[in-house]
Amino acid sequence: MSLTQWILFALALQVIHFLGTWKLYIAAGYKKWQAAIPIFNAIVLMKIIGRPKWWVILLFIPTINLILFGVIWVETIRCFGKNKMIDTLLVLLTFGLSIYSLNYSNKLNYISDRSLKPRTGLGETISSILFAIVAATIVHNYFIQPYIIPTGSLEKSLLIGDFLFVSKFHYGARVPMTAVSVPMVHDTIPLLKVRSYLKKPQLPYFRLPALKRIKRNDIVVFSWPADTVRQFFVKEKRVDKPIDKKSNYVKRCVGIPGDTLEIIDGFVHTNGQKNSYSSRTNIQFSHSAYAKKGVSSKKLLSKGFESFYRKYKIENITETSYRQLLPYIFRTSGNSTDNFFVFTDAKGLPNKLVRKLGLRVSELLETKKDMTLTLKEAVVLRALPGIDSVTQRITKNKVPNESFFPNRLPFDWNEDNFGPLLIPRKGMTVKLDRTNLPLYKKIITDYELNELEITPTEILINRKPTSNYTFQKDYYWMMGDNRHRSEDSRFWGFVPDDHIVGKPIFIWFSIKGINDGIKNWRIRWDRVFTTVDGPGERFSYFPYFVGIIFIWQGIIFLRKRKSKKVV
Repeated sequence: MSLTQWILFALALQVIHFLGTWKLYIAAGYKKWQAAIPIFNAIVLMKIIGRPKWWVILLFIPTINLILFGVIWVETIRCFGKNKMIDTLLVLLTFGLSIYSLNYSNKLNYISDRSLKPRTGLGETISSILFAIVAATIVHNYFIQPYIIPTGSLEKSLLIGDFLFVSKFHYGARVPMTAVSVPMVHDTIPLLKVRSYLKKPQLPYFRLPALKRIKRNDIVVFSWPADTVRQFFVKEKRVDKPIDKKSNYVKRCVGIPGDTLEIIDGFVHTNGQKNSYSSRTNIQFSHSAYAKKGVSSKKLLSKGFESFYRKYKIENITETSYRQLLPYIFRTSGNSTDNFFVFTDAKGLPNKLVRKLGLRVSELLETKKDMTLTLKEAVVLRALPGIDSVTQRITKNKVPNESFFPNRLPFDWNEDNFGPLLIPRKGMTVKLDRTNLPLYKKIITDYELNELEITPTEILINRKPTSNYTFQKDYYWMMGDNRHRSEDSRFWGFVPDDHIVGKPIFIWFSIKGINDGIKNWRIRWDRVFTTVDGPGERFSYFPYFVGIIFIWQGIIFLRKRKSKKVV
């Protein structure tokens, strides 16, 4: 909906409110005209139902206002003696319109001194739950939101199974654009597995004032600008979603508005300078380790290396046994039971399961093993006895392709050699021609909602010939630290400023093996209660937290004991 449409919608609501409540205002001792003035009528209504004036503010907060509307409808009818369950259900099911019958009834008896306490235990429970949801939703939408890291695109810097607190206020909280949605649920209602929101109406984009701007190399949570999915790890057709209901991703912002970015042999450069990172940043690259006598998986594991694959030969595989091994296999090769190989991650095949199935399994001792390593880890691996060499795998051959942004021929960029590329800044103007138009086409049409037409002789934007374009938004370039296992801006391009969600600031819990079943969970105590990024070694505040809890509980215990003695 456009701004004009929203204004007309708001005026229509005011008319509906006035026609349905003006007699109620009079019965409560107020003037008829006081039911007609926007905002003021809400303040007066709070006085009528005996609720605080600050509730009016909640009426303008998306999602929360949906809860509050229902509460106010119920409170309004109860002020005039409608206390039965049927009255409550009727006003809720008619979205407040049943108040019309009350407003135009012959007898209006306003109860000015009614008790605001719920009459039953159930009513008190419902009231407590509603206001707990309201408070939690405010915190969730505008201050702090919990997230969990489900994929390894920032592996080593952030780990799969890290539970994060993401600040909404650092970069300015984005006011929800989806007007009707279930509180504190992103895009799918748990258990029911159905959409948690209505696509329409949509509120205009608005962001509260920011404490700070996104800096180059900040870790940022954002709404994925590409074609989205309802949930991670589930392959399905394209799902078009509102911006604030798109899947949330966390990456490192390696390019900010106005930067010129280029990737040279795997290393990011901005404005001609190679990017530098904080001491906690662990950029990973694909490497190949070589050893004439074979690279031992057990030896790698004993030295702390975990990012590699293992290859097994299974001599007596059957359909039944294969199905039971499938959760541990990511790829197979071979076309017969006598020539059948499976590939797993570093954990390999479970020995108990192999013995239970009676399989003849042997791991191949390969002379080359592909691994994901930081540059420091590569140095350590090279020094291990038995390792002949370790080389970083870089894609140098540039072939025209549609796999990498801008996903058009004849661009020949790849994951290791990319650009140079100008990242748009709000108010910046660029010259447009057929050569660079693919870089900014999605911005012009999808993000800034212009009509674009290309004729044999000219470029038309909103039906006007043009040779330049001025950007209306800021854009960012996001990449994962796991450079060869991250679907990021290299594949789908720029991230608009209205897609920014927040800044991860704190890891409050961390589970190793979170995707492997609860029996395999291991708590990473060294990461519990630690900051996400920053200078120096990672430091856990968990002992201090536990100490504060003990002191607090001790004070409470001593006070109770002292009060008993006084009595």
